[in-house]
Amino acid sequence: MLRVQNLPLGLDGREKDLLRPSARALNIRESEIVSLSVGKKSVDARKKDHVHFVVSADVAVKGDEAGILRRARPGAVVQAPDYPVLSPRPRRRPFRPPVVVGLGPGGLFAALYLARCGMAPVVLERGDPVDEREKAVRRFTEDRVLDENSNIQFGEGGAGAFSDGKLTTGIKDSRCRTVLRELFDHGAPESILTLAHPHIGTDRLPQVVKSIREEITALGGTVLFRTKWTGILSHNGCVRGIRLTGPEGERELETDCVIAAVGHSADDTQEMLLNAGLMAERKPFSIGFRIEHPQAMIDRAQYGRFAGHPNLPPAEYKLHARLPDGRGAYTFCMCPGGTVAPAASRPGGVCVNGMSPYLRDGVNANAAVLVDVRPDDFEGDSLLAGYRFQRRIEEAAFRLAGSRYDAPCQLVRDFLSGTPSKGPGTVLPTYRPGVCWTDLSSLFPSPWLEDLKTGLTLLSRQLPGFGEGDAVLTAPETRSSCPIRFVRGEDGQSSLSGLFPVGEGAGYAGGIMSAAADGLRSAEAAADWLEAQADR
Repeated sequence: MLRVQNLPLGLDGREKDLLRPSARALNIRESEIVSLSVGKKSVDARKKDHVHFVVSADVAVKGDEAGILRRARPGAVVQAPDYPVLSPRPRRRPFRPPVVVGLGPGGLFAALYLARCGMAPVVLERGDPVDEREKAVRRFTEDRVLDENSNIQFGEGGAGAFSDGKLTTGIKDSRCRTVLRELFDHGAPESILTLAHPHIGTDRLPQVVKSIREEITALGGTVLFRTKWTGILSHNGCVRGIRLTGPEGERELETDCVIAAVGHSADDTQEMLLNAGLMAERKPFSIGFRIEHPQAMIDRAQYGRFAGHPNLPPAEYKLHARLPDGRGAYTFCMCPGGTVAPAASRPGGVCVNGMSPYLRDGVNANAAVLVDVRPDDFEGDSLLAGYRFQRRIEEAAFRLAGSRYDAPCQLVRDFLSGTPSKGPGTVLPTYRPGVCWTDLSSLFPSPWLEDLKTGLTLLSRQLPGFGEGDAVLTAPETRSSCPIRFVRGEDGQSSLSGLFPVGEGAGYAGGIMSAAADGLRSAEAAADWLEAQADR
C-alpha cells in the first residue's frame, strides 16, 4: 500500500475525487489503482477564503509497487504506515508475578503487553472500575461528595478517561500506531486511524478502557480495585515485594518487578517512593485556569465564512507566547464543544480540567491557559515543593469559592482589570458542582499572576475574540503535568532494581498516547529483564 500525501479536497469533496490527483502523483493511470481510502485527514484553515481538507490517500496499485514508489514524484508518495496488533512473543511465567500499579494509559498498556506475553500481571488500582467510578464522579458533581480514591484523577482509565480522549502527541514512536490500533480494536471509533487530531471522547473512552481490562483478566492477569500501594520491600537494592492496602486490609505481595504507573496526582505514592530511596528530580510544570468561549465564536475565528459547514468539525486552537520574563504562556488540552470538569482528588482543594464527548457538540469551547513553573522557583531542596505549591493554590481556591467544591470564576475583562466579577455575561460557565464569581488575583502569587495577565493579552492577538470580555475563566488548573521526574536508566529501571517508573506520574509522558507508548516500552524492558533474571 502506498500513501499519497497532501492532497487538497474541498469541503464537499468525495473519496473518488482523490483518484485523479493520486494517479498523477504516482505517475500511473487511474485504471492502475486497485483501491483507494483516506489514510489521514485534516483541515487547512490558514486562508479563511479557502478552507479545505488536506488528505493522505492510501492506494493499492497494480504491478510493481516498489517500482512505482521509485518513479513517483519525490516527497509526494511514501510507504503507507501500518497499525500493527500488539503481539509480543510468549514468555515464561515468572514464579512471582510482575505487578503493575495504576490502570491509566501507561499501566493499562503495560499490563496488556505482559498479559499477552503470558506473564499474568497483578494490577493495583486505588480507584474503582470505570462504571463505579462514573458514579463517584457524578456524586461529586451533583452532591459535592468527594471520594479521594475514585474521582476524575483516580480510577480505571486514569485522568484521561474523563477528558476529551485526545490521541495527539509530539513524540515519534512507532508504538503510537500500535496504541491506536488496540484502542480501535477495543471499541474506539475508526476515525482515530485517519484524523490528524484524533480523539475518542469522554463518553466512549471508559468502555474502551473496560474492554482492555477484560482482556487482561481473560489472559490470566489479576486486577485489584480499591487497592493502594503503600510500601516497597527490597533487599540489596532490588525489589522483593510490595505492601498494599485493599478491601481485605493490609498485606504483602512478593514480586521481583513493579511497573509504577501511578499518575501525576498521586503525591502520597510519590512521597512513599522518595522515602524508599528512589532517585528523582524536580521538573517544570504549569499552572493557570480554564477559559471558555462559545464554540460558534471559535468556529468563526478559525473557519471564517465557512463556519457552520456540516462537514467541518468543531474548530480547535493551540496558542503559545513567550513572556517578557522568559516564561511561556500557552493553551493546553483544548476541548471543543466541551465542559470544564471538577478534577479535585484532595479534600479541601479545588482544581479543574476539561472534557468533551465524542461529538464535541456542547455550546462552549474550553482550554487551559497556563504559564510555566520552573524547578528553581522554590527555595530549598525538597523534591515535593511543586506538589506543595499546587496544594496551596487548590486549597486557596476551595476557600475562595465558599469551601463547597465550587470553583472560583471571573470574566476575562474583570481579571485583566483586577475587578471582582458579579456574574456571567453572554458566556455561561459549565463547571459543576457550581461556580463562585469572584476575583482570581488572590490565587496566583507573583510572578504567575502578572504572567497570566500578560499571557492572556499576547494570546488574544493570535485568535480573534480570544480575549473578549465575556469569556469565562475558571480556576485553578494545576494538574497539567507532574512536578517531579524519577530517574531511570536506559533499561527503564529506577535506582531500585526491578522498579520501572512509567508515564505521567514518573515524569516521562504528557497525555494518553505518550503514556500508553511509555507503558509499552517499559513492559518490553521489564519482560526482557524478568526473562534474563530467570536464566541466571
